[in-house]
Amino acid sequence: MNKTVFYLAQLFFFLLISTCVRSQSKFSGEFKVDYVPFSNYVRPMDSTKTNAESNFKRVQLAFELPLSLEMDQYNRPKLWSLFATGSYARMENKNYEAPSLPIEFQNGFPNELLNAQVGVKHLRSISKSWSLMIVASVGVYTDMVEINKEDVLFQGGVFFIKQFNPNMSFGMGPVLTNSFGVPMVLPGIYFNWESRGAWHFKITFPESLEFGYRISDTFDLKTVVELSGMTAETRVNNKSTLLGYQQIIAGIQPEIKLGKHWRLQPTAGTTLLRNFSSTNRKIKDIFKEKDMANPRFTTTFYGAVALKWAF
Repeated sequence: MNKTVFYLAQLFFFLLISTCVRSQSKFSGEFKVDYVPFSNYVRPMDSTKTNAESNFKRVQLAFELPLSLEMDQYNRPKLWSLFATGSYARMENKNYEAPSLPIEFQNGFPNELLNAQVGVKHLRSISKSWSLMIVASVGVYTDMVEINKEDVLFQGGVFFIKQFNPNMSFGMGPVLTNSFGVPMVLPGIYFNWESRGAWHFKITFPESLEFGYRISDTFDLKTVVELSGMTAETRVNNKSTLLGYQQIIAGIQPEIKLGKHWRLQPTAGTTLLRNFSSTNRKIKDIFKEKDMANPRFTTTFYGAVALKWAF
């Protein structure tokens, strides 16, 4: 499997699993706005920084609603829930020249991206230390140029999760997706490890890494590294193509509790990685290695504000 297909497969896994592991038994959600100002395009042919620039502005909404909940003999939840996520992003692209762009981006980078999915999740214990999570979703992943049936993608997964102790869990299992034109089974891995003292850390693979100090019951100051992405089906040379956008950021993130149910999380930092990737949705292209690196952008400022709730 070539690196681009592997990257896009992991991106789809990230988009699926990052929603499903956030909560287990409450009506919870998040509204988030993030912003990356203009930064320079790095030409993949020779890694030259150009005068072309792009920015990135995004609004995200996610929630999970329990449909049924009961505690089992291990005092853990047996849960059916409904979840939904939506992300809308806009990019402004300036001073681009077609010869500097890879052939799959000859019409330029997208100006808009929309990802929206709805799904169901089932979580239950299968032993004292093992749980089973089943999740399935359907969504629209588009660059807004034309929305059709090829923009509708399905995903599903079965994860076996080992709870080593109250602070550490590991899960793995197959993920089924039609992202590459035909149903494919891909591996999925989930890992969560956190401490709960005044000085604390949390690792959630593949989503985030954080380290912080809890100053009071209502204020927590953290440093974070976070992965996020979007994807879209588009047309290149009249062929269905899967486009992926990925960014990794690092920053300072205060967390302020607003009463019992609400949390405010502003973030200020920098982009460590920001790039695009694409591949044809054909089996024969899965095993082709690309001759060129992915188009990327220089490091710049990153800012975000998130409002989270749990009832």
